[in-house]
Amino acid sequence: MQVRFWGTRGSIATPGLGTARYGGNTSCVEVRSARGTLVIIDAGTGAYPLGRTLMSSGTKNLRGHILISHTHWDHIQGIPFFAPLFAPGNVWDIYGPKGLDHSLRETLAGQMQHTYFPLTADQFGATVRYHDLLEGSFDIDDIKVSTHYLNHPALTLGYRLEADGAVVAYCCDHEPHSSALASGQQDFVGQDLQHAEFVQDADLVIHDAQYTAAEYATKIGWGHSPTEYAVKVAQWADVRSLALTHHDPLRDDDALDRVVDGIKSNLRATGSGLNVFAAAEGQTIEVTPARARPAQRADADFQATTNLEPAATQRSVLLSISDSSIAVALSEAIGAEGIRADIVPGIDEARKLIAKDRPSLVLLENNSTRADGMAMCRALRQTEGDELPIVMVADREDIAAGTAAGVTDWLIKPFIASYARTKIRAWVLRTACNWIRASIPEDEKRRLASLRSLKILDTEPEERFDRVTRLATALFDVPIARISLVDENRQWFKSCVGLDAKETSRDEAMCAHVVYKRELMVVPDTFLDARFADNPMVIDEPRIRFYAGYPLILDDGSCIGTLCLLDTRPRSIDSRDLERLHDLADITIKELRSLAQPSSPKTVPV
Repeated sequence: MQVRFWGTRGSIATPGLGTARYGGNTSCVEVRSARGTLVIIDAGTGAYPLGRTLMSSGTKNLRGHILISHTHWDHIQGIPFFAPLFAPGNVWDIYGPKGLDHSLRETLAGQMQHTYFPLTADQFGATVRYHDLLEGSFDIDDIKVSTHYLNHPALTLGYRLEADGAVVAYCCDHEPHSSALASGQQDFVGQDLQHAEFVQDADLVIHDAQYTAAEYATKIGWGHSPTEYAVKVAQWADVRSLALTHHDPLRDDDALDRVVDGIKSNLRATGSGLNVFAAAEGQTIEVTPARARPAQRADADFQATTNLEPAATQRSVLLSISDSSIAVALSEAIGAEGIRADIVPGIDEARKLIAKDRPSLVLLENNSTRADGMAMCRALRQTEGDELPIVMVADREDIAAGTAAGVTDWLIKPFIASYARTKIRAWVLRTACNWIRASIPEDEKRRLASLRSLKILDTEPEERFDRVTRLATALFDVPIARISLVDENRQWFKSCVGLDAKETSRDEAMCAHVVYKRELMVVPDTFLDARFADNPMVIDEPRIRFYAGYPLILDDGSCIGTLCLLDTRPRSIDSRDLERLHDLADITIKELRSLAQPSSPKTVPV
């Protein structure tokens, strides 16, 4: 991949003599794969000269993609001045973190309201498509993109791009989850460990490094990293090259040189082979792979572009906070995100509420004089397991005790409301991702017409179909087999062995995923699959743990449903069984085809 920096400054643009070498424009990075796929990461003021360069190339019908890390102005202020968005014939896809209340399009369009700007986003001449992102992975042509929430007062995504065997990671506007790690007093654990794992083995990491360790001591909670932390992350993750970015607007070129020289001196003294440099506007880097890597992700990887239904995010957050002022502040932060706060005084009430309506998140207070959050966390882990995220609100971190008790994350007092809201939002969205509704097929209108033309929906059971499901349960030794037909808002069972239900919601239907992909889907253990771990059919009766579904595709190409196998225990399925499932699906399709064919007229003797 080829990487070019167009903006490297943080917080506010600072063009001038003192920033001429490293640049004064705010964050903007251009990435191109060998095939020519164009990806722009962030659109600060550096997007303006990039846009002019793209337009001057004379390329017609320009195709590009913009990844927005978050919507603070120093990362989006170049969008209204990005000329390719106003050129008819161009096509741009813009991606950014999904909030609970506003879409990416609404947020970006906000800075182009009449009060701030003479043109609106509706006046873009190019075709512009917006994509809300969660944590997960997706593809941009030949580039695999993975996303990861960073630690910042606004919901912020880091990006990992993989193409041509090379890996580039971008983590801008991020600070250590643990301040002790920033000062070198702690190893990587918890969320800091996950951050380091996100960039592991990358050929180039572009990382926030706005402060030095000495400066960071008075900037905790501002959402930015000290250079020493960025270096420590890169060393732990076995990164080849580290580009320091989001340079402090108060730091001129000479001061930045001194910071980088100090880092390089320390690396030489320790014998480290890490290549560290300060990113500079106009700098171009050819990123080549240093090691062989697996190219593709597993089918079960969570799709970052998944459209979460509002119901998935409108779950509760459980609070057990003894400090009334903190309880009020957190309740207001939760309410501002459009979700419900349930306040409980102790463990018994917490267990009752969890049993009634499992929350997305638990916030506990740990205070030596008022509340023993550690004890409550241990008690919840004994009954609720490790899946429920628990954030500890405290005056200081105690990583060792927190790890032993099962603490997921920390919220250290004092905190600003926006920081609390962001942490709450990230965890609620993570929890909601454990139940993914299937996307709607592109041929949905035709598919539904083909299904309904069979006139099979809501008909009585028929032996020719029941015979197939009976054989399936016997052949595969599963308790449940179904011929499932996916309608507009439901899946209806023409035949079902092992369950009394005649239909379920399409939102709950695993078969809807098969209909969307039009291919066999096998889930050995639903608990370990991000698409289904919180599906009502998994966490409630019949508690499905295994699923295998084969698509039922008509002659016109419409996938109308599945022949599926289900079990209440995890299991595997071998290639011979898959062939048998294919055979039974073919028998089912043959019977469905007969419904679509007009019957021959009867011969009447004369």
